[in-house]
Amino acid sequence: MKQLPNITEVLLNTFQTLIDQFVEFVPRILGAIVILLIGVGVARIIAFIVRRVLAQVGFDKIGSRLNEISIIKQLNTEIKLSDIVAKVLYYFILLVFITASTETLGVAAITEMVSSLVNFIPKVIAAAIMLQVGVLLADTLRGAVYNLCQSFNISSARLLSMIVFVFFLIITIISSLAQAGINTELLESSFNLIIGGGIFAFAIGYGIASRDVMANILSSFYSRNKYKEGQIIQIDEVKGEIIKVDSTSLTLRTGDTTTVFPLQVLQTKKVEIF
Repeated sequence: MKQLPNITEVLLNTFQTLIDQFVEFVPRILGAIVILLIGVGVARIIAFIVRRVLAQVGFDKIGSRLNEISIIKQLNTEIKLSDIVAKVLYYFILLVFITASTETLGVAAITEMVSSLVNFIPKVIAAAIMLQVGVLLADTLRGAVYNLCQSFNISSARLLSMIVFVFFLIITIISSLAQAGINTELLESSFNLIIGGGIFAFAIGYGIASRDVMANILSSFYSRNKYKEGQIIQIDEVKGEIIKVDSTSLTLRTGDTTTVFPLQVLQTKKVEIF
């Protein structure tokens, strides 16, 4: 019959092993804490210096340009890029020191997790820069489309400019997420499907609704050099002096009254010039 192990001896050996491991682990914990405290101090100092330098060189003016965009105004928030850059730099430096602390502890799982976060931060910074540039570009295009529509007296100038802004903003967001390493295939396919259907429906509806306006606008290109203010012309039975020519209509002074013709009649009616 086998002899049973001595319970007292087993317990003593177990406790002795635990104590030895604890004594060996304490210096690692203290070293990790020291490294972490140094990292917090270094991160705060560098973040403070970067924030002051960026504020002095006028880096926040870019953020002020972003704050003027209507959508950002509706969020009731203020973007200050010097604070954002300083905060990102603070956490990046802190994560680097946390990585060193976990390596001191010798816990491989924690070290790998923190290292993955450190490697992820540059991707997030690149995505943020891409998003900022994309928002500025989308707002610039929105203003250009709005001014172009206003010059042609298109009543839907605000709607068209906002559609352009949202379109490029969504493209920018998808590109930024892809830059950050997030899979956007499903989002891209859904967006393409929605945009394709929306553009098709809008093109048909808007084309039917504004065909007369577009006809007048196209007529203005052909008639711009032929008809000028002060000329005497006759359209069918109406004779008078041209007092105004804009992008969609022509105004004649006919005696005591004025008559307004859409510009497309210059291409479809008989016009006599005196």
